[in-house]
Amino acid sequence: MSDLAALLREGAAKHAAGDLTGAAACYRAVLRAAPREPNAHNLLGVLARQQGDSQAALRHTEQALALAPDQPAFLANRGAALAEAGRLIEGISLLRAALDRRPEDAVALRNLGQAFAALGDAAAAIAPLERAAALAPQAPEPLLALAHARRELGDAEGARQAAAALAQSEGPLAEQARFLLAGLGAAPMPDRAPAGYVRDLFDQFAPRFDRSLAALDYQTPALIAEALIASGAAPARRLKVLDLGCGTGLSGVALQPFARRLEGLDLSPRMLAEARKRGLYDALHEADLLDWLPGKIASFDLIVAADVLNYLGDLAPALAAMRAALAPGGCIAFSVEAGDGAPVTLGEGLRYRHNPAAIRALLGAGLRAERRATLRQEHGAPVAGAIFVAGL
Repeated sequence: MSDLAALLREGAAKHAAGDLTGAAACYRAVLRAAPREPNAHNLLGVLARQQGDSQAALRHTEQALALAPDQPAFLANRGAALAEAGRLIEGISLLRAALDRRPEDAVALRNLGQAFAALGDAAAAIAPLERAAALAPQAPEPLLALAHARRELGDAEGARQAAAALAQSEGPLAEQARFLLAGLGAAPMPDRAPAGYVRDLFDQFAPRFDRSLAALDYQTPALIAEALIASGAAPARRLKVLDLGCGTGLSGVALQPFARRLEGLDLSPRMLAEARKRGLYDALHEADLLDWLPGKIASFDLIVAADVLNYLGDLAPALAAMRAALAPGGCIAFSVEAGDGAPVTLGEGLRYRHNPAAIRALLGAGLRAERRATLRQEHGAPVAGAIFVAGL
């Protein structure tokens, strides 16, 4: 048993150093020798959560908790894995049980607050997030989560205070805090949402994405398909199609009739995992579109971005890269949330709205079609948008 304990310590050291492959090898070696070792299962669950593998996380955390049902760390890890898999009520119950046993667990408090926020109960999220921030004042995650919860609750001043406390530091979460401040009108508007913000947002949203959008009467992929047909693109499975920001593949369903080959691109590994389950795509890529597209000159007949450009303020680089990736005769189609007045604005919902007139100017003579449309419902109100189709 001392050898197994040493192997667990070695795995934990590699895990802490970022060597996830080496850590997993150690944990699995422990389980080969002792299949009922709960710590190895729990640590593999932690690792699977980091890698976005929700099924492995659920499997290992379930086994760990079955072997040691009163262990606070196992309850907390299982609760977080359930919440991240979209099983929010179950996750909240176990996180509360963990905190009953270990009330000062700042990570469990943060996970509980984020689970409440994901459930749509921002009011319930505040207390655990405030406690987590007080217990771990140097950790940026609780403070950022608290700022978002206060924003969701309509407490703009409280959100500004929490975000401002983090925005003065360095690192990707500080960048996200500055983006939140921009959405609240308290900082300059950046050219785009931070990639880390978009990735984290959709990683958290992935397990419940399809259900949530169905409840919001989400129309964008169907509207884009209709605009393409009206512009002369036949749904005859002849085109090499790129689905930018493919998410869980909802847009791929609408694009499949056009495609002899369908590829998807997304920042979120958990969204891509959901898209993979549909079996629609010939290839899926995890990358930022502004990094990935420049290497794909003249590669696609059709490039579609459904509810993707809402996270970019300056559309000129993205539209130029999309058009450069088109083969001769190809076209792009995309949606934006429509705004009036300024060419682009950033609202408290942290999505950009674009004035269609500014987009027409960017597309110039390549514009083939423009339609105003309701993209979905949000907070009981229609979200006004515009659909564009353009060629080279």
